[in-house]
Amino acid sequence: MNTRISRIAVTLAAAAVLPLALSACSDGGSDSDKSDSASKASAPAPAGASDDGMGSSASAMDEPFGPACSSVPENGAGSFDGMAKDPVATAASNNPALSTLVSAVQKAGLVDTLNNAQDITVFAPTNDAFKKIPKATLDKVLADKAELTKILTYHVVGQKLAPKDLENGSFPTLEKSKLATSGSGESYTVNDSSKVVCGNVKTANANVYIVDTVLMPSS
Repeated sequence: MNTRISRIAVTLAAAAVLPLALSACSDGGSDSDKSDSASKASAPAPAGASDDGMGSSASAMDEPFGPACSSVPENGAGSFDGMAKDPVATAASNNPALSTLVSAVQKAGLVDTLNNAQDITVFAPTNDAFKKIPKATLDKVLADKAELTKILTYHVVGQKLAPKDLENGSFPTLEKSKLATSGSGESYTVNDSSKVVCGNVKTANANVYIVDTVLMPSS
């Protein structure tokens, strides 16, 4: 009788201990999994993973934009990299699409003024922009140094403007009056008439926005 009771007691004890042992094994596996997960979470990300992605995105936002950018040479002094090394008047002289502007700047005697200025923005009309002006009128302006200087300095703002600054802006120019900008993303307009066709071009001392229409001061 006593032997039978003892066996029953041992069996009950074993039955009570078994779930605890299984639970302990299960918990141990969980801890191991958690430890592995923690190790994986704390392990350094592969080089060039998420941070590089964000960096590339930020870099892309800082690149030149616009339909006319495709006509800029890929290499040499007239390329974006080449222009970034030179002051603005010199940089523009290496861009074939700005040859009329460069000629006008030279006639007005503004090459040194622009090259020596610090942290400016230039709205640079293309050759096609100058062609919108009747030839007789353009020839007259090019022959009048005072008037030419007035027009050209109206295209220059005395601070570097990022694309975001152009969304709804009004800026004093070197000519002393103001120009207005509007737009968003990669589409901007100056004075409601001149569209930026290649924006955010960097030179050594300026940000350049190439435009499709010559800007005229109001007075």
